[in-house]
Amino acid sequence: MVDPSQGIDRVMDILLSQGVVAELGERLESADADVVDASGLIVSPGLIDLHVHLREPGGEHKETIATGAASAAAGGFTTVVAMPNTQPVIDNPAAVGFVLAEGRRCGLARVFPSGAITVGSKGDQLSEIGEMVAAGAVTITDDGRPVGRAGVMRQALEYALTFDIPVSVHAEEVELSRGGVMHEGIISSRLGLSGIPNASEDVMIARDLLLAELTGGRLHIQHVSTRRGVEMIRDAKARGIRVTAEAAPHHFTLTDEAVARYRTDAKMNPPLRSEADRDAVRQGVRDATLDVIATDHAPHHYDEKEQAFDDAPFGIVGLETALGLGISELVEKKMIDLPTLIDRMSWSPAKAFSLQGGTLAKGSIADVAIFNAEEEWTVDRKRFLSRSRNTPFDGWKLRGRPIRTIVDGCTVWQARES
Repeated sequence: MVDPSQGIDRVMDILLSQGVVAELGERLESADADVVDASGLIVSPGLIDLHVHLREPGGEHKETIATGAASAAAGGFTTVVAMPNTQPVIDNPAAVGFVLAEGRRCGLARVFPSGAITVGSKGDQLSEIGEMVAAGAVTITDDGRPVGRAGVMRQALEYALTFDIPVSVHAEEVELSRGGVMHEGIISSRLGLSGIPNASEDVMIARDLLLAELTGGRLHIQHVSTRRGVEMIRDAKARGIRVTAEAAPHHFTLTDEAVARYRTDAKMNPPLRSEADRDAVRQGVRDATLDVIATDHAPHHYDEKEQAFDDAPFGIVGLETALGLGISELVEKKMIDLPTLIDRMSWSPAKAFSLQGGTLAKGSIADVAIFNAEEEWTVDRKRFLSRSRNTPFDGWKLRGRPIRTIVDGCTVWQARES
């Protein structure tokens, strides 16, 4: 059992009863219990992803809440937070309630909704934040778009303080990134593609950190991809600013070299950046500057990704490869140890958004991930439970395979025999 919330990393038993952790110890016995033999495997708190796109309502040809929750469970995730950039945008309590109800109806991974910061995510007028929080929203975000007006962003941070929820931000200065389709650098020049400079992200990270300092609000910075961004967040934390931040598996694994031959499956926003940026993201995960690993799971239909590079949408699916990438790219390469990886994927996300879970402490909810940290497997997009297949990792050999996912004490997914 590996549970960073309690400093546990040793062989032991866990008893789940009536949806909670009833007991931890050695050689536990219960006459009427169903026994799961996890010998040689890792038992950890269920993984938590603070950043997924489930596309429903409006984009059901890409993903639904049900298929996204199934994909999450297959990746070892017991909780996901759904982004509000659907059609229509989740910017009112009725829409928040719909996502929450659909997630519960699926009975797979827990699905928590986020609400849009502004009406229609247009960046002008604050949405019904209090009502959305009352309906079940755990954060507000205009993800997919930045909040361009500093005054509106300040109001959001101040108003969210009333409800003690984080404001999650997509850091992008659109005047600097306009027309860009990949990282601005040597590769974009060689391919003849318009670039997105690091400064596009850095400028907005700097602005929002200053606004968080001004207001005392809780700021959560999504999918950090630049060296300077990591440095600014590290400095802000040292100064006591209330900020948490994400690293996406693709940003700590790939560089803009992956876009060679115009691979649209490597097109994402923020884009894959330089080797120096990737290394900075890895270091940020290591020292907890980037205290959360989140997938930014962004499904798209095959036909959409098969367009010319300039026209294809940004984004990749990530729920079913995240754990394997974390073990293969961070743990195996000695950047972090396994308990640290599990912390970044469970306990720290739970704390960042004040969610239940992320721990196997006695009395906590019975959300558990069981995985084989040593097993090698090959990514096969055809076997994804997601409705979409857009991944640059198809055919990659990874180490670390989910075996069983338990939510509320019940198995919701179990690996098929290879």
